[in-house]
Amino acid sequence: MYQVEYTPRAIKALRSLPANWRTRIVDKIDALALNPFAPNNNVTKLRGREGYRLRVGDWRILYDLDEGKIILLVIDIGARGGVYDKH
Repeated sequence: MYQVEYTPRAIKALRSLPANWRTRIVDKIDALALNPFAPNNNVTKLRGREGYRLRVGDWRILYDLDEGKIILLVIDIGARGGVYDKH
């Protein structure tokens, strides 16, 4: 199991979400941490930069894996279109 860590940007985005979406997203991140390479996780490798994207409804979670330290770092959480423009 990977240890989940959040950037300050991801924490701020998560806190701004409605409680029901916040719960769904955290549950999906926790499930992803159990096996980040499972084929049914709805994950895509990002093009043009490091990291991955997890889709939860209309929300996108950008994250990266540090396999040496077994850490799943949640970089940002945002709506479908805008989350990619922030970086």
